[in-house]
Amino acid sequence: MTRVAAVDCGTNSIRLLVADLDPATGAMTELDRRMTIVRLGQGVDRTGRLAPEALERTFAACREYAAVIAEHGAERVRFVATSASRDAENRADFTAGVLAVLGVEPEVVTGDQEAEFSFTGATRELPGHEERLVVDIGGGSTEFVVGREHVEAARSVDIGCVRLTERHIRTDPATETELAAVRADIESALDLAEETVPLRRAETLVGLAGSVTTVAAIALGLDRYDWSAIHHARIPYATVESITHRLAKATHDERAAIPVMHPGRVDVIVAGALVLLAIMDRTGAREVVVSEHDILDGIAWSLV
Repeated sequence: MTRVAAVDCGTNSIRLLVADLDPATGAMTELDRRMTIVRLGQGVDRTGRLAPEALERTFAACREYAAVIAEHGAERVRFVATSASRDAENRADFTAGVLAVLGVEPEVVTGDQEAEFSFTGATRELPGHEERLVVDIGGGSTEFVVGREHVEAARSVDIGCVRLTERHIRTDPATETELAAVRADIESALDLAEETVPLRRAETLVGLAGSVTTVAAIALGLDRYDWSAIHHARIPYATVESITHRLAKATHDERAAIPVMHPGRVDVIVAGALVLLAIMDRTGAREVVVSEHDILDGIAWSLV
């Protein structure tokens, strides 16, 4: 067994996984898994730069994670940064700050690398060998990956729940005009993704990340977030459609009152749910298999 620590820093959240891995058997023993909403991508789509307050929120989370990693004595650490830091002019400030706190340099990976990590993390435990479409709906981008045991095609496009919200949603609740603009942006991005990835070919749709797991938690009627209930849950299309429409019509306070809604996701969940629904419409998927194992787990496995 090798003890590793993986950090995934995205546009909306930063997450840590500390685990013991056995590459011979494929066994993973989790020691710590946590997530913090830092909104690193605040304003990046508009300014092209990481905001000072967003950087400080991220560095504060890194200081917390450094203490956890030291407590568990991880032998190997990998820090992967995705969409927001990939787009930012001042990403050198981000790199220097993370290095100072954690002692490792963040790797600003490409969208294709991000997709590879997501596919590995999401599918390693799933039974069977059917072709799967894995979609990772992040804050700044969404990754599409098709494959069986290995990746056959992948594409990252710039539709994420934070980016779409900042571009189009100004009112509470969103107007029909704003929602139509979000949907149009999503459809254009799906056209781009479909140039590379055969979205309609896979037998199973696997959904990752906070927008998908939040929709799943609502669908399951949970009164608190329960990882074990959500992991590998199958949510029908009609349920996703109903929840998306409900969220789109709700006010900020009404969404915040949903028991499983993380405070940092209240203002961006509408856009995230719209992405999921549009993907199901495009692919013809009758259900989405929800995975709590995703890019973070893929990063961890890359260390062994």
